[in-house]
Parts: sequence; structure tokens; C-alpha cells
Amino acid sequence: MPQPPVAPLPSPRVLTRAMPMELLTADLPVRIETTVRYTSRDPHTLSIVFHLPGADPVVWRLDREMVLVGCLTATGEGEVQLGPAPDGKVILRLGPAGHRATVRCEQDALARLVRETFVLVPQGTEEGHIDWQPLLATLRG
Repeated sequence: MPQPPVAPLPSPRVLTRAMPMELLTADLPVRIETTVRYTSRDPHTLSIVFHLPGADPVVWRLDREMVLVGCLTATGEGEVQLGPAPDGKVILRLGPAGHRATVRCEQDALARLVRETFVLVPQGTEEGHIDWQPLLATLRG
């Protein structure tokens, strides 16, 4: 059976920013270098890469809309929770109860980065940036 023509995908767009964050510990905050990455091929997701000394990077993938909402008001449940702090920062709680990391970063910097992703891929156009062919090929067997 002939396959319908597939519209070409837009060129991939990538946004990468270094963003210092602080791991909040019982004693005092510990600065952590992070990289926040966005690619139009995974348009709903922000990847936050935590570059830990002496360890492999830890990557958390978060919904970009959730991150934007979390800059304004508390959101999330389970392993991902975000919310603004009174000092102009955003608190991210990542991981299961008992093994959760609490991290904070500059609210303005994070919100600005997320808004830039919506310039690259406007809300409602995300599916037009996803390459569905590998999935379809797998399903066809």
C-alpha cells in the first residue's frame, strides 16, 4: 500500500544555556554547574544537565510548560515539583521522596529561557517538529 507523502520537517532548532544552580543541603547551598538544553525535535521538553564533580552528569527532562508555570506558582507532584521562592529564585524538587534533591536557580533566567523556546517552537505547533518516521517504522515491524 503506498504511503502518503510526508511533509518535510523544519530544520532542527537547538537552544543551550549554562545556568548555575544551587543544591540545597542541610548545611549550606552547594553551587552546581548545569546546562539547560532545548531541541525542537523534542519540543515539549527541557533537559537540565547537572554537571556533578567526579560523577557522570545527571539529566532531568521536564515539560517546558510546567517549568514556565513553576516560575510563577507552585506546580507538580511526585518526582517533579517546582515553585517560586520569595527571594526571586525558583525551587526545583527532583526525585522520589527520601531521595529528593532540592535545587534553586534564578527565576528570571529560567523563565526567559523557557520563553525563548516558545519563540523557536510556538505552542500548538510542537507536533510539526517531531520526526515520527522512526516510531512508525518500528510499529510496521
